[in-house]
Amino acid sequence: MSASPDQIRAWATINLGAIERNLRAIRRALPAHLRYISVVKANAYGHGLAPVVTRLMQARVDLFAVANLDEAAQIREVGTGWPILILSVLLPSEYEEALHLKVLPILSSPAEVEAFGLLAAKRDQPFAFHLKVDSGMGRLGVWYPEVGNILQLIRKFPHLRLEGLCTHLSSADTDTDFTQLQRQRFKDCLKLFSEEDLKGVLVHADNSAGLESFPTTGPFNAARVGLAQFGIRPKPGSFLSATLVEPVLSFHARVGLIKHLPAGVPISYGQTHKLRRDSRIAILTAGYADGLSTSLSNRGQVIVKDSLCPILGRVTMDQTIVDITDVSGPVEPGEVATFIGTSPSHEISVSQYALWSGQIEWEVLCSLSARTRRIYQKDSLI
Repeated sequence: MSASPDQIRAWATINLGAIERNLRAIRRALPAHLRYISVVKANAYGHGLAPVVTRLMQARVDLFAVANLDEAAQIREVGTGWPILILSVLLPSEYEEALHLKVLPILSSPAEVEAFGLLAAKRDQPFAFHLKVDSGMGRLGVWYPEVGNILQLIRKFPHLRLEGLCTHLSSADTDTDFTQLQRQRFKDCLKLFSEEDLKGVLVHADNSAGLESFPTTGPFNAARVGLAQFGIRPKPGSFLSATLVEPVLSFHARVGLIKHLPAGVPISYGQTHKLRRDSRIAILTAGYADGLSTSLSNRGQVIVKDSLCPILGRVTMDQTIVDITDVSGPVEPGEVATFIGTSPSHEISVSQYALWSGQIEWEVLCSLSARTRRIYQKDSLI
């Protein structure tokens, strides 16, 4: 059933023009030789993969990065010609499909190298990949002292094409010393590769957080950009701190019901809040099934009619209760309530929402459920 705009109960507005403006601003801030790897995993961080990728293709990103083959196949449906990097480990049952889609997996182990080497030889088909080095993240990647051994193994399979070398920084935005240690370990590994080995190879360690300590000189020639292109502002003092990125997503619901209740009335499940005064409350048409964090219960705020209104009691599956006693003038059912976004006097950023909910920004964006309608604004770049 289609719905008119005033019948949509919970929605996120995504400004596609803002994504492209952010991309261009980030490009200007980065060294000119860096390739831009646009990270669009997890449904483009909850923004919607196909519309976001379409706009980024128009903006001429160099390559995309996703979590799995399913996401890669969706990008191939949008358009061809862009390399696609698979950031997560592939299952053995997916190897054939990876060759078919001509994606770039990240390999982390001798077993993966051997399996793809044998499969590519059997198909008599070149197979390109990136090799990941575990420099201290303790997740994917070959442990850095073992890189020499895996390099020898790669050389045994002539159908394999090393097109990238990468690592992942675990604490780029919180621990400069450990980040530099990881960088140095990775750079030491690069010395094991000949000049011919590295010809045309992308060398990347940095995501939006890692760019806070990015060296403008050295072997790195690509950067993985995720959160920044979606308008999450860099920390003060970071490499991109002077780069003005603008918010891309806002998150809204509607006022469904207005009630007047006396002081002392308990609110929502578990009676975790009792009204301290005679109050006017609004029941909003979104809850945790729409992506609201239950950690906002008794902590978060919502913008209603240019006023910040506290969330009362537990956030429930389909509804959230807020105090609108101090809102000037009448509030009617159907009024817009903003969880993330701006009004003339107030802003609730993704970062502020994350602070209230005890989440990280990535989690906030990825938590918006399929029930929350995505509405796309396709404004110009001006």
